Amino acid sequence: MDPLLLIERLGVQLREMRLQRGLTLIELSARAGVTRQKISEMEKGKPTISMFLYAKVISAMTSELRVVPARRPTFEELREVFK
Repeated sequence: MDPLLLIERLGVQLREMRLQRGLTLIELSARAGVTRQKISEMEKGKPTISMFLYAKVISAMTSELRVVPARRPTFEELREVFK
């Protein structure tokens, strides 16, 4: 799987998690000790953010990171895409 795609997906998940918790970028920034700009870059999938910063932000949302195997779409899922 493409590493840039994984980073993009992680950013989307972080944004969704932040919004589910009702946190603004500023609030999460204060909790994590990371600038609002860096959190914004994470959510946009910028590939230059360190794992340490990701860990700080994830920890500030009292969450953890779990790695799961990627799965390939089924034939039926692909059929829906190409309708």
